[in-house]
Amino acid sequence: MKRIATLLCTSLLVQGMAAQTFIQAYKNRADMVTQTNITANLQEFANLGIKTTGSQANANTLNWIKNKYLSYGYTASQIVESPFTFGSTSSKNLIITKTGTLYPNKYVIICGHFDTIYGPGVNDNGSGTSIILEAARILKDVPTEYSIKFIHFSGEEQGLRGSSHYVNNVVYQGGIRKLDIKLVFNLDQVGGVRGNNNNTVYCDEDQGGVSSNNAASAAVTQQLRNCTALYSPLQTEVDPAEASDYIPFEQKGEVITGFFERIRSTYPHSSRDTFANMDPVYVYNIGKATVGALQHFATASTTLPLNRETSKNSLETTKIYPNPASSILNIEFPGSKESNFSFEMKNLMGRTVLKANNETRINVSNLENGIYIGVLTVDEQTISKNILIEK
Repeated sequence: MKRIATLLCTSLLVQGMAAQTFIQAYKNRADMVTQTNITANLQEFANLGIKTTGSQANANTLNWIKNKYLSYGYTASQIVESPFTFGSTSSKNLIITKTGTLYPNKYVIICGHFDTIYGPGVNDNGSGTSIILEAARILKDVPTEYSIKFIHFSGEEQGLRGSSHYVNNVVYQGGIRKLDIKLVFNLDQVGGVRGNNNNTVYCDEDQGGVSSNNAASAAVTQQLRNCTALYSPLQTEVDPAEASDYIPFEQKGEVITGFFERIRSTYPHSSRDTFANMDPVYVYNIGKATVGALQHFATASTTLPLNRETSKNSLETTKIYPNPASSILNIEFPGSKESNFSFEMKNLMGRTVLKANNETRINVSNLENGIYIGVLTVDEQTISKNILIEK
């Protein structure tokens, strides 16, 4: 993703919050995002190499993404490989459709590119790719009133080639609009910078281009901010939408919004855009916000599964201390003690270096000094925190 403007529009986080209310079922599903899956997706993406549009690594990555959807239970009939060419280069977009119950012919599009340039692109845009995969996994069997298209574009780094082809040849054919789109929700470069306090995400708003869709974009971007506050620990700021795969849609008058990292990494478009240089916990938190927002945009079912304990939301207030820690790390649950849980410590490469079950006092004395990811899992809910070991 190429960002060229420096304009920042900020507003109060609580603005417009009254228009949306907390939905327990949405929170439960947002909490189904797991650090383990996010980290695994990022590392697998990294191992696929430099995914330049038209390369074998690019084609291998498309197949890797496709196989993920098949493993989640999506059928071949839901998956479309859409080829395009520019110059002598050929590539494919991947489109997965989940049909809505009430408005099957009106679509919420969630998208991001999987091609990279000069490096493995774990931030730009393995981060967005990993989140879209996790959202698709969680919402596979959740009824939504509107249809959802999960789209993975290629050719973004060469000038939005894949998304431009899709808009001009699939959404529109012969100048006639063939696809009724409710909104386009884009994720690009949301990996953050390792070691920074990545607690804020940009919500992209249409502030240029075709002016007729600016007000609608401002409205859905505010809704995205509201969902982020409701279903994740992140804060938000507004950023002008530019130079990513929602722009070809915007140019046709579609309503757009999206996520982009607040502290911008300098590693994208280089060989240093690696797992070691980005923040997987930040990706995990943006994943929770994404699942919450996508349910809101597509109007997901608000019915809770039978026998689901909703009190588990108190997991967010669990204390893991001291931090920094030297010898013993304590886990303190609010209210009564949990009887069935697990805790893992992962190093910055995502490798598990310590695992304990049903222990509230964890011996970390054998770990070397440094930053680790602590992953606490209770039933299907997971929280992750950066933990510093310092002796």
